Amino acid sequence: MIVEEHGGFFMVVVGVLALVVASPALSRLLVYPRTEFFTEFWILGPDRMAEGYPFNISSGQDYNVFLGIGNRLGYCGYYLVEVKFRNESMSAPDSFNRTPSSLPSLFNITAFVADEQVWELPITFSFDHVWDEAHSKVEFLGLRFNGVWLNMTGYEVSWDVERRGFLGFLFFEIWLYNSNVNAFQYHGRFVGLWLNMTVS
Repeated sequence: MIVEEHGGFFMVVVGVLALVVASPALSRLLVYPRTEFFTEFWILGPDRMAEGYPFNISSGQDYNVFLGIGNRLGYCGYYLVEVKFRNESMSAPDSFNRTPSSLPSLFNITAFVADEQVWELPITFSFDHVWDEAHSKVEFLGLRFNGVWLNMTGYEVSWDVERRGFLGFLFFEIWLYNSNVNAFQYHGRFVGLWLNMTVS
């Protein structure tokens, strides 16, 4: 019989087929070591989509976005998010060198995020700004951030001829607590929105 003559070959083929059929079930039982550890950091528009972001900003008008953190570090992360604002000539975070902006934080948010979990915060913000027609610039009085009034005296944006607007960058830097040094350290990531301050 064919089975008796080629028994070894037949057993190998049956074994391979059995593994192929069982592989989806086995993959759930086997635990592979994680090789990448990182943090996801994002900002979404008012409908929790990567679209519809506010751009033309009227003084005193509320705008909504969502800020999110995804922890893939392999342990519970203690995060600090610094809220900052800059014009085109002010200090920006450096993605290449992974250094934060030297600007002071306007507001801080802290969050514990368990490993493999996602944290999301709805944000409502509005700017109080005035147009200085004589100097062709917009001066800021304050920022209302989730109901908290933040003083922005001294912040201003000038007219950008190329982009045709009074542009400012509202951005969020993420910092991670390092228990070895008992301090938050910049985690090398930031997200933000370029905003055009409209004047009437």
